[in-house]
Amino acid sequence: MTSSSLPLTDHPSPDSIVAWRPDGPVSRDQFLADVAQLAARFPPGGHILNVCQDRYHFLVGLSAAAVSGRVSLLPPNLTEETVARLSAATPDLVCLHDGQGAIGNLPSLGFPAPAPIGAGKLPVPHIPVDRVIAHVYTSGSTGVPGTHYKTWGSLVVNGLSEAERLGAAGHALVGTVPAQHMYGFESTVLICLHGRAALSSGRPFYPADIAAALAAVPRPRALVTTPFHLRALLDAGVTVPPLDFILSATAPLSEDLARRAEAALGAPLLEIYGCTETGQLASRRSTATRHWHLLGDVRLSPLDDRHAASGGHIDGLVPLGDVLEPVDERHFILHGRNADLINIAGKRTSLAYLNEQLCGIPGVVDGAFLMPDDEPDDHVTRLRAAVVAPGLAAREILAALRLRIDPIFLPRPLIFVDRLPRNAASKLPRADLQALFAAHDAVHRGAAR
Repeated sequence: MTSSSLPLTDHPSPDSIVAWRPDGPVSRDQFLADVAQLAARFPPGGHILNVCQDRYHFLVGLSAAAVSGRVSLLPPNLTEETVARLSAATPDLVCLHDGQGAIGNLPSLGFPAPAPIGAGKLPVPHIPVDRVIAHVYTSGSTGVPGTHYKTWGSLVVNGLSEAERLGAAGHALVGTVPAQHMYGFESTVLICLHGRAALSSGRPFYPADIAAALAAVPRPRALVTTPFHLRALLDAGVTVPPLDFILSATAPLSEDLARRAEAALGAPLLEIYGCTETGQLASRRSTATRHWHLLGDVRLSPLDDRHAASGGHIDGLVPLGDVLEPVDERHFILHGRNADLINIAGKRTSLAYLNEQLCGIPGVVDGAFLMPDDEPDDHVTRLRAAVVAPGLAAREILAALRLRIDPIFLPRPLIFVDRLPRNAASKLPRADLQALFAAHDAVHRGAAR
């Protein structure tokens, strides 16, 4: 960084559109007035738990915290245990909400009505580049979230790098993922502060709602989503207004689903790769190439038996938990997470590949494999799988899988459920999947007595 501070936003003029709400566009001046009003209303304290469901409210809350020297906490969930841990670590924590009420026993502040703009051009606040703006969290092998500190300077570079790669300037962005999740935070919030895109304030989930949200904003427009939401949208067959690009992350995207999406929606589909520790690292158009293209000045380097990322918006050298194969200095092939790689009787695959094959069977709405915890050396590991597939029988799914995967990877058992326990970002936490199978096993043990 050559400057000790950077502006809150790079939207160039007072009437630049920062967001789209149900009642119309939000100008830069309205945004700055809302930020100033909220910053003045914050109670004493240095930490904000921003649980606003309206994406524009989240944006204003994050910005008001940043300009007033406060830190926004973005935990992976809002369970009682997580909130208690955050409260113990930051006793001055205040919950900012927009209608659903406070979380736990935290002091709370409701989001106010829009601020009057007044006369005259509003100045754009500047923020020190080394100011910590957000705490983001990952769950390690122990299940205890690890804290990662994001500075203003790194977040600005992050947003600008993604916006440049996507060509997102001037686009209206409709997101199906929450603003509090790292992917939604970067691809629907940061990219609007620095990247000159405009966010849609809603978070549609069902296919008809996604189509309606897209129709409510003008072109150029883009959909920021996940493979789970994308598959549901295509299977529903709803009419979707013309798009200029589609962005996907949080889970591996099959080439078949990518081709279906591009054919049905008439727009290029791009994937983003990254992790909470580093933020976004690379992108690709999966219908065109297997190679991931590093963003901005990010680079990879070997570290022991894996790789680490550095440069660009990344602070220091950060080890990666994925198996990467460098192609050249700017490109690599992603083979999957270390924890997802499977070796049974000398045959190798990955959970991501198996999940792709299961979900690719016609009639399967959702599904996932589970690798059991370590078993005795004299016991052959048996994979398990849960599936949402109304109208299909287990024998039909297993017969289809035999055509797609080695028989040694066939799931035993294959259980049917009404839905998988996906979180708000459509991810499927391993602990929740294990709990699903534990409940299934308990029922069957009881029935066998």
